Amino acid sequence: MARSTCSVCKFCRRENMKLFLKGDRCYGDKCAFERRAYPPGQHGQRRTKLSDFGLQLREKQKVKRIYGILERQFRKYFDSADRQKGITGLNLLRRLEIRLDSVVYRMGFGDSRKEARQLVLHSHFFVNGKPVNIPNTILKANDEVSVRPKSQKLVTILRSIENSKKREISDWLEVNAAEFKGRIKFLPERNHVTLPIEENLVVELYSR
Repeated sequence: MARSTCSVCKFCRRENMKLFLKGDRCYGDKCAFERRAYPPGQHGQRRTKLSDFGLQLREKQKVKRIYGILERQFRKYFDSADRQKGITGLNLLRRLEIRLDSVVYRMGFGDSRKEARQLVLHSHFFVNGKPVNIPNTILKANDEVSVRPKSQKLVTILRSIENSKKREISDWLEVNAAEFKGRIKFLPERNHVTLPIEENLVVELYSR
């Protein structure tokens, strides 16, 4: 399976914003973006003006990096969102948000989306009482996500629950950390995606 092997801190610096890819580290003094808030590489501190295509491409790359998705799968998500009724950009973001790994992260059971993905792959979660180990599983309203009983003492999950107190749980989710479970109350709307994403640029890029 294809995967990126470079430092994810470079992604934040390249996109000129915190993408919160390393969990609790992103909130502390060790954050690479706080230390060097300019693009990586020997020409990183040069001022450059992007074309319209460049802006659209950077926005697409940013969204892919936030959710940890490679090009082929991201394009499939866009094509599916484009076929759905409603606004294509909102459909795309909603589909990315209701992936199982993203929901696990949003509920506070993973420190980052990458960590949440690994936890799902190692079968630490149930969906509606059944074990699921596929991170890109698309959830629905009223689906319940819970930590497997044998995994409730896992240091990684306990640490993530404690660290999640630093960030707000979105109101489209209902979380009971004491019982290691949460529920999707309703599908997220545009205002629930808190990172500054301009999805219209992604739509424009793929519509060329």
